[in-house]
Amino acid sequence: MALPARYSRSIDWVTVLIYALMVGLGWLNVYAASYSPEAPAGGLFSGLSFQELMAFNWFKQILWIGTAVVLIVILVVIDYKAYDTFAFVLYGSMIALLIITPFIARPIAGSRSWLELGPIRLQPAEFAKFITALAVSRYMAGINLRQQNFRDQMVLAGLTLLPPLLIVAANETGQALVFGAFLLAYFREGMSPLILIILAAAGAILILALLVPKLWLVGAFTAILLIVFAVNTKVLRHHLPLALAVWGVVIGMVFGVDFFFNNVLQDHQRKRIEVLINPSADPLGVGWNVTQSKIAIGSGGLVGKGFLQGTQTKFDFVPEQSTDFIFCTVGEEWGWVGTTVVIILFMALLARVLYVAERQKSVFGRTYGYCVASIIFFHFAINVGMTIGLAPVVGIPLPLFSYGGSSLWSFTTLLFILLAIDAYRKQDLVR
Repeated sequence: MALPARYSRSIDWVTVLIYALMVGLGWLNVYAASYSPEAPAGGLFSGLSFQELMAFNWFKQILWIGTAVVLIVILVVIDYKAYDTFAFVLYGSMIALLIITPFIARPIAGSRSWLELGPIRLQPAEFAKFITALAVSRYMAGINLRQQNFRDQMVLAGLTLLPPLLIVAANETGQALVFGAFLLAYFREGMSPLILIILAAAGAILILALLVPKLWLVGAFTAILLIVFAVNTKVLRHHLPLALAVWGVVIGMVFGVDFFFNNVLQDHQRKRIEVLINPSADPLGVGWNVTQSKIAIGSGGLVGKGFLQGTQTKFDFVPEQSTDFIFCTVGEEWGWVGTTVVIILFMALLARVLYVAERQKSVFGRTYGYCVASIIFFHFAINVGMTIGLAPVVGIPLPLFSYGGSSLWSFTTLLFILLAIDAYRKQDLVR
């Protein structure tokens, strides 16, 4: 079945072009990361058998790209209303799969989050993101957000928090953090900015509690409250109970961060945070990845060392160089120019997704579009941040660039469901 001609003209081909460019550049860098001058048999035209070629990530990525093209055709020919109608069914099925995954998956790198189907390995957590986006979009389309009550807020919070809790149970913390991106979509649909401010302030306090002596931090916060009360006595009279409650919460957070850090986080998670705060803390251990990553990117200079000429990449100084640290290959071989092009492509994709989201006539389509933009932005920001030492290493792939079928399928599905909904937007009634 093919998409009817009148709707194929409605497909946002600009977004499709950006997607194709990113997937193509991603494959080139996977090939570069997988290529070894010591093993010419790994070259593109090597004459190896299919079984022998399957040993190389660049060849398997070609297969993933081919299947992604088939997936795209399926996504755009499906009746666009099915994504709305079956959102909760998909969500329930996904929750069931996340529950059973830790029990049937074998441990890989300390995590039980991968399902093996013959030669294929899939990570349900990757697909949980776009399914959750569909579910929360479906729910938000069915209620009046301007008069949203406490029950609606709790249901929405439950829909958002249940998948990451199950993902954490499978010891896959990085993927669970992505669900925080949904807050940006909720903000667009009427969530109070106060919630974002409170969460940002809480995050800043927790980070400062790790960096600054705790008594100094408590003293500074107490001084700010006293100055506010001294300047405006009405605040003291009318909001003293609230101020004391906030003061107590802040004190609890400041002195409770040590308990969380030492008793809740796992050893490797604590070390990653320590390395983020002090890069020289463990340069030959947990800090090795980030140290080598920054060396690789920095050594690329302005225009890079050239395609297939990256020494840090070729001699395996950077672990996970074709997956989580694919941005290192871009920086080393294509330099500042190459990394800038990649960043521009991501900015263009995000801008286009937001444009598509804003022209939707339904709350469902608009909310889903903002979920797409939020998820892609979170992945992009954290992945690039961790390769240059600005974010902890949490195992989050770079969308459409990193090697892996689950990641490519997930982001392809995430994006092309939006384009399928957008192609039929003129059929929607305003809701």
